[in-house]
Amino acid sequence: MSEYKASRAMAAPPGQVFDEAADPRTMERWLPRELHIEAQRPPAVTVSHGADAERERALLRVERDRLRLEWGTRDSGRYAGWLQVTGGASGTSEVTVHLAFSDPATAPPAWQVETELRQSLDRLADQVRLRTRHPA
Repeated sequence: MSEYKASRAMAAPPGQVFDEAADPRTMERWLPRELHIEAQRPPAVTVSHGADAERERALLRVERDRLRLEWGTRDSGRYAGWLQVTGGASGTSEVTVHLAFSDPATAPPAWQVETELRQSLDRLADQVRLRTRHPA
C-alpha cells in the first residue's frame, strides 16, 4: 500500500473551510484537474480520471459533525482517502488530506501524488479566500 498525506493552514474558521471542501457544486475547483466527480445517490458517486478515462463507482461520505470527508472506490478498492478540517488559533483552520493506494504498482508516481495534493490544497485555500471575501 502507498500512502500520502499533506496539510495546509487556511485563514478561515473550520466550518467555513469544510463547507467549501464538501460542496459538490464546487469540489472540482480544488480537486486534481483530471479528477471528475458525478454525484448520484449520496454517498454514491462516479469518478473518472481524465477526459477519456473509464468511469468508476466510488463512495463519498460527508461527516459534517466531524468536519471530515471520506472517499474510495467501491468495486476495485484501488484507492481511498480522507480530508479532515481542524480548528487553529484565531479562527484559522488546518486541512489534512490522506490518500492510500492499495496496489503500489498501479498507483501514480509519488512525486505526482505529492504535487497534486499540494496544488489541490492551494486551490481549496484560494476558494475559501474567495468565499470569505464574497459570501454567497
